[in-house]
Amino acid sequence: MTVICWFRRVLRLDDHPALVAAAAAGPVIPLVILDPAEARARPASAQRQVMALPGLAEALAARGSRLVVRRGDPAAVLARVIRDSGARVVHASQGLPFARDDGLAAAVEGAGARLHLHPLADLVARGSVLTKGGTSFKVFTPFWRALRQADIAPPLPAPDLAAPDRWPDSDPPDWPEARAAMRRGWDVVARHVQAGEGTAQDRLDAFLGRIAGDYVQGRDRLAEGDTTSGLSDALAVGEISARRIWHRALDAQHQGRGGVEDFLRELAWREFSRELFHAAPDLDRACWRREWNGFTWRGDGPDADAWGQGRTGIAVVDAGMREMFVTGRMHNRVRMIAASFLVKHLMIDWRIGLDWFARCLTDWDAASNAVNWQWVAGCGPDASPFFRVFNPDTQAAKFDPGGHYRQYWLAPEAEGARQFAKAAPLSWRIDLAARPAPLMDLDTGRQDALSAYRDFAGRMAAAR
Repeated sequence: MTVICWFRRVLRLDDHPALVAAAAAGPVIPLVILDPAEARARPASAQRQVMALPGLAEALAARGSRLVVRRGDPAAVLARVIRDSGARVVHASQGLPFARDDGLAAAVEGAGARLHLHPLADLVARGSVLTKGGTSFKVFTPFWRALRQADIAPPLPAPDLAAPDRWPDSDPPDWPEARAAMRRGWDVVARHVQAGEGTAQDRLDAFLGRIAGDYVQGRDRLAEGDTTSGLSDALAVGEISARRIWHRALDAQHQGRGGVEDFLRELAWREFSRELFHAAPDLDRACWRREWNGFTWRGDGPDADAWGQGRTGIAVVDAGMREMFVTGRMHNRVRMIAASFLVKHLMIDWRIGLDWFARCLTDWDAASNAVNWQWVAGCGPDASPFFRVFNPDTQAAKFDPGGHYRQYWLAPEAEGARQFAKAAPLSWRIDLAARPAPLMDLDTGRQDALSAYRDFAGRMAAAR
């Protein structure tokens, strides 16, 4: 019986539960669906997925299989491929946190097949790590302690694949809607992507070969890019699984490598974010602390545009926004600084920042993006208090003391700045020689934010 395995943001053969189940059921048609709506909303993430497809196709070909690519609405595409192939079963990963599953089962059944959705190869099944009272954790540190004691299942090996008697037609592995949305940025960002399942495995091995006891300090230094794993985009598109990373990291720890425990904590934060998103799927739109939905954030406007285009006049913020637009990623410390400036100094709604990151990040992850933004805004679980306001200049002096990171992205003659000018839309009218004046005095912005917080807290107390 021919079955379809929908490679749904799991663009690998290793540790792929849906693929293992499909291979056990019969000849497999590996399918990737490129949804135009997704590309328009998250073009950099879509580009990153497209760039993973040649490696996936090669890996399948080496096993006597092939990759079928189709463009369109997923429910409609699944129905067409079922009719084209005569398949009677579809295996796929669950959509959350990246997408909803609504309407998929009905479309598959309407075409004469059955849909089996499998959990992602996360560290643990959702809802399996609970407090002693049987509830979900709301604070990270106790979650981390409980997760560290949990049994993390070993990764599943890639299965053998049987080919079907007939193959459905395939579209080109391209996402024109993403190209159109990114415009000039497509080719610039592409130069900074290292795609493929094999590449991800190699990057992990290289990182674990150099990780050391000063990992925590090194990961915050802005100008030292080789101190981190660089695997966030590979994780986000499913070229490598969290379980594979976890177990290889443990092997490195057992061999005496330092810094591994802190690296595992970062994987645990990703897991914590997915637990929260699973419990509250509106986390990317509504404040987890519901009372914060009544806070008066500023909306879109010139200041939000200046932030997104890297022309706030605050050097480290602008450097980070340029880095993201050119490479599809941003140093994690700078993400916090840039987000704090938007939400607390400019008092702009965190959802505006969340949406911009979703458009520009090749390592976009719905759960992590939502939880991190709410952490900065002070309205999420285990969040940074609203009255904690990062000073961008102080942060830059601490983590970029030589100014090399800022120079690379801001100095007119620097390669990073010149790449930004090539990637930016012409409508932004980028003049590398012109540095904008700061949008605000940092001390004044901090005091305004604290005043707004005190006023809000007072109103909340009076309403109780």
